[in-house]
Amino acid sequence: MWQGIQSITNYRSAPPACDSDASLPDALNNIYARFEAQNDVTVRKTIPPPEDQVLCLTTADLRKTLCRVNPWQAAGPDNIPGRVLRECAEQLADVFTDIFNISLGSGIIPTCLKATTIIPVPKNSPVSCLNVYHPIALTPIIMKCF
Repeated sequence: MWQGIQSITNYRSAPPACDSDASLPDALNNIYARFEAQNDVTVRKTIPPPEDQVLCLTTADLRKTLCRVNPWQAAGPDNIPGRVLRECAEQLADVFTDIFNISLGSGIIPTCLKATTIIPVPKNSPVSCLNVYHPIALTPIIMKCF
């Protein structure tokens, strides 16, 4: 009976999203891991002149930003969902304001905020080669607020 309905409606089952080739994850790692290659260039921080005013954030501004976070936004590599940041904006605003102001004053962003998870998403199916994938980068939501 199902075959008859499928033939009348011209139903075609979707092809599998990817083949069962076990080398696919390794090939994708080779493509995307090049972005994490070790950089041997030493970083030199320029010290701003004393008369320059350093940017400073207020707790009220950060609280307002945290209250506007989309609760359904995908969590980044820190696994802190947007719902938590939105619901706990009042408690987290003071802490993150201090962290952000110290970061702005020193000119250094904490490493944990710079972490990114790259997810390969196929542009179309069926997947024929690795160039069909485009990377989607998930960054921590709190970094987007920063």
